[in-house]
Amino acid sequence: MTNDELWQAVLAQVQFNVSRANFATWFRNTEILSKDKGEVLISVENSFSKEWLGNKYALLILKILRSLDKETKAIEFKVAPKKASGVSAVKETTRGEEEKEREEGPQLPFQEFTLDIKTNLNPRYTFDNFVVGGFNELAHAAAQAVSENPGLAYNPLFIYGGVGLGKTHLLQATGNRIIELSPKKKIKYAPSERFLSSIVEAIRNHNIGELKKSFREVDILIIDDIQFFAGKEKSQEEFFHIFNFLYQAQKQIILSSDRPPKAIPSLEQRLRSRFEGGMIADIGVPDFETRLAILKAKCEEKNIELDPKVMEYIVSAVKNNIREIEGALNRLIVFQKINNKAPNPEVAKKLLESLITGPKRMTNFRKIVQTVSNLYDLTEKDLLSTARRKEIVKPRQIAMYLLREELKESYPTIGRRFGGKDHTTVIYAWEKIARELKSNDNLLTELDLIRQRLYSEF
Repeated sequence: MTNDELWQAVLAQVQFNVSRANFATWFRNTEILSKDKGEVLISVENSFSKEWLGNKYALLILKILRSLDKETKAIEFKVAPKKASGVSAVKETTRGEEEKEREEGPQLPFQEFTLDIKTNLNPRYTFDNFVVGGFNELAHAAAQAVSENPGLAYNPLFIYGGVGLGKTHLLQATGNRIIELSPKKKIKYAPSERFLSSIVEAIRNHNIGELKKSFREVDILIIDDIQFFAGKEKSQEEFFHIFNFLYQAQKQIILSSDRPPKAIPSLEQRLRSRFEGGMIADIGVPDFETRLAILKAKCEEKNIELDPKVMEYIVSAVKNNIREIEGALNRLIVFQKINNKAPNPEVAKKLLESLITGPKRMTNFRKIVQTVSNLYDLTEKDLLSTARRKEIVKPRQIAMYLLREELKESYPTIGRRFGGKDHTTVIYAWEKIARELKSNDNLLTELDLIRQRLYSEF
């Protein structure tokens, strides 16, 4: 395998672990400069990229490189601006480039898209590639109606459903369709955590008035995962005023949640009443036929052919999460890219075993503490101590989170393991990590790496 082929294979797997925006930002124009005595030298565009990749993604890159090339022992980043290479497929292609790609084949297993800076919308999400079935037809119909008549059809539009069922796709498809029909409309899409952070920052800097003014200027406001507003009284108050202004001005408001408004705890009654005053539509779990149709659509989108038996195996095993179906497909794409052949049913089952059935062996307290300590370059004594240094607090919270998630230990038991800490401290740690995982791609990558080590090296 040449250096270029090796790096393409690395990038293909990196895309599974980072967001599209992060991938486009930090891995653009990277390549392997040299590989000598087990040390791989990777070029980056500037010193800032070098520092960021070194601090945030070095462990991930090294792990992937070692899985592809057993001789790899270490990696180093070097500032060496060059022509676009490794992730040139990240940008949207022109018609001429698309024709070239059809002739030469894609450089990566699936195409990436750049977010629209003004709207935060990803053009990848459209109604055209949204598969409709009985589980989501009401939400889809309501979203289409809103896109054709924003502010007047259903306002607000509130869509709820479980994780990985297509809420974000549908919200962004609605925004993209509105732009297509009404290019002059001002649209702003934001995950709730980002929206909440902007409010907190504005309050801290005493410019909440300017923030509210900026949101009042939009024609369509789209907030994803509104359930994270629960318990945040000041933020709810500020959002209430923004909501009222937009609603009275017949500006469209679109919201999503993992549950209906009445089931969101600690949500102010006046906000719950506003949410319930529009159209509420749920997205359920797709049936077998719909899951198969979704998988076929994604195969067509990514220009890959799979054995029908392999597709049936995937959708039979993954029943409650469309995102996991795409994750399974991406894993098979990497195999096909590296081996230049499609996986047969037996190979597919082996490749997807950990994803579909989960790890067969349990871990334990000592293994979790050891793995977390090693990842963050700490001693086990540091992790279990009562020290409050910044470099220790986060890893300790992650260890507490994993003890709760992986071993199902009680909060008091976890507290006793960490120097007799009160159970409320453990609850706070668990909630903090769980909340950050919703929006922090770097933390998600770190947790994935820890889990891989827990179950692959046990």
